[in-house]
Amino acid sequence: MDSIGRDLICQASIFVYNEDMKSVQQILKNFNPVADKYISRDFQSYGIWLAEEMNDYKNRGMWIKLAKSNYRSVLEKAYSFVIDSNADNKIALFLWKLKQIKSAKDKK
Repeated sequence: MDSIGRDLICQASIFVYNEDMKSVQQILKNFNPVADKYISRDFQSYGIWLAEEMNDYKNRGMWIKLAKSNYRSVLEKAYSFVIDSNADNKIALFLWKLKQIKSAKDKK
């Protein structure tokens, strides 16, 4: 991906990050060292959250990998698409939409 495309993606996702930004005090207040001892990065937390939302906790490694390797704005677009649907297999729909969004960005 060239730098122009990356800049456009970053500019498009700025509002998403500003809405979800938390202060360090809020993060530390919600941190439970007993339950969260293996989750030390934000992408790990988001991946676990996605796994729980999709009722796919046994494949949480896949969700953490997706959260690490993709922009959060792209994942949130795919997630909002899945939540709005009435599909039986939400995981497959999420992965399909993620692939579609990524291929659309590559074509631009």
